[in-house]
Amino acid sequence: MKRIALAASLVLALAACQGDPRSTRHLAPIPQATLSLMDSKGMSKSDPILIRAFKKESEMEVWKRGSNGKYALLKTYPICRWSGQLGPKVQTGDRQAPEGFYTITPGQMNPNSNYYLSFDTGFPNAYDQQMGRTGSLLMVHGACSSRGCFAMTDQNIAEIYAIAREALSAGQRGFQFQSYPFRMTAENLAKHRLDPNIAFWKNLKEGSDTFEVTREEPQVGVGNGRYVFDAGDPSVAAAVAQIQQRDEQQVANLIARGVQPVRLVYADGGQNQAFREALSPGEDVSLAVDASARNRLGDVSRPEALAAGPREILLNANGSPRQRSPASTSYASQRSYE
Repeated sequence: MKRIALAASLVLALAACQGDPRSTRHLAPIPQATLSLMDSKGMSKSDPILIRAFKKESEMEVWKRGSNGKYALLKTYPICRWSGQLGPKVQTGDRQAPEGFYTITPGQMNPNSNYYLSFDTGFPNAYDQQMGRTGSLLMVHGACSSRGCFAMTDQNIAEIYAIAREALSAGQRGFQFQSYPFRMTAENLAKHRLDPNIAFWKNLKEGSDTFEVTREEPQVGVGNGRYVFDAGDPSVAAAVAQIQQRDEQQVANLIARGVQPVRLVYADGGQNQAFREALSPGEDVSLAVDASARNRLGDVSRPEALAAGPREILLNANGSPRQRSPASTSYASQRSYE
């Protein structure tokens, strides 16, 4: 009976992800402005891609591989909504967006999504399965609603989908999707040094550092409860080790200068500052979503959870809360997006 119930729930979940199969939105071309940007950077629409996401900053980057075989940043997109807290997805229903290294194949692209367009991150991957983590259908999609997904708005997912479609159509078998809790800076590592996930995050940083050194897609394996990144070149491994040593020293310097350990607590995920202006303050310090905002962003999940932004809790040396500072709205990126 449990198997029957599980199968039924999976069918319902899949149905919920499906939209009108007659839609042609998945065939929309890459915007001309983005094609011009590619051209200015020596890229073409058929070049392979790689995507990186950062929860705390609520940003998603699309990278393209140039004629020299190296990846370069094409464009950064603001994330409209992610749910849960910083940290990996652990089990079905925890509302956590995944963190880790995933591969998106053509079969994971969903042209008929109820959230305009989407692609499945592929959670759980081999690492997640080894760790006993559960969940499925964690997407990058349109609108501004999340239950463990990355919601990008219809306009932005249309562009990202088109870029990915062209790369896959040109022969890329699958593109890597790297998902991080935050940008792997010494400051972030110093502030979050007492988080229970810090060992996992430092493991993710090994992959990030490998990519920063090589500008090539990291070769990812799994062993002994860790991601394993095979640089294949001793000089690359040495360069990665040098970055890690440098960053560890910077973390130590920041701690010596008084950077306090903190924990960020979200009511339920966050969004990039670029979207907050579309949401107007309502009664009881909640966010009311007016009609014009819904026209721009689509469905917005739990807008009241976005009202105050994350709470920064100062920690004692043992990781227990020391005191709480006033709610902050300054963590999302302040940069402008095109």
